[in-house]
Amino acid sequence: MERDTRPEAKDGTGSSRGSRPSWRHERRALALGFQCIAGIDEAGRGALAGPVVAAAVVLDSRSCPKGIKDSKLLTALARERLYEEIISTARAWGAGIAEAAEIDACNVLEATRRAMKRAVEAMTVRPDYLIVDAVPLPAIGIEHEHPIKADRHVLSVAAASIVAKVTRDRMLIVLDAEYGGYGFAIHKGYGTREHFQAIATRGLCPVHRRSFADISCGTLFSPEEFEALVPARPARRMLRPADARGEAS
Repeated sequence: MERDTRPEAKDGTGSSRGSRPSWRHERRALALGFQCIAGIDEAGRGALAGPVVAAAVVLDSRSCPKGIKDSKLLTALARERLYEEIISTARAWGAGIAEAAEIDACNVLEATRRAMKRAVEAMTVRPDYLIVDAVPLPAIGIEHEHPIKADRHVLSVAAASIVAKVTRDRMLIVLDAEYGGYGFAIHKGYGTREHFQAIATRGLCPVHRRSFADISCGTLFSPEEFEALVPARPARRMLRPADARGEAS
């Protein structure tokens, strides 16, 4: 029950860099007879700690907030503003969570699918068509497509990316108060240098994903050893035009 429709390279809203998300995928689904189209995306899949959070959003074309795009392209302030506008104007929305223990038990891809399914189940209106960012959902029981980089090109998926990101960020701020010293409020559980140093000093806490290889690597070293293992990134040297020409040749 899925459609493998991926953005074409030459259309105005496809894979061209810098393109804004559009209604193209939603309008195509409407033309096929579907009435309630939800975009789905996740946040936190690559983090070392905390949950994976998924969101599903059915936008209302008559009252869609301005400025929606992939959450990664927005500032935290813009995401917070758009989050409030999206949940107050959307026809329906829902969020689903898979905690770290579940990720360790089944793997992060399966946990992501479960979170996405829960997001759909949390909606007050059941959609009849889904547009998912790059993750096929074979057990969802709803016809869907999973285009690559849908959060960049599909408006409802971009909205879902904002809802998922803000929901998860707020959860990590709460976890930061519960498990102090790891910096969860700053790095949101991702594998930054500071996060690895905190793991090396303090060990793992209950919300760390023990199945992730980077986690076990980070716990094998003292802070001093880890400092030597992950040296500071050198400053990038700006090429002069002559240097660039020389490299090109």
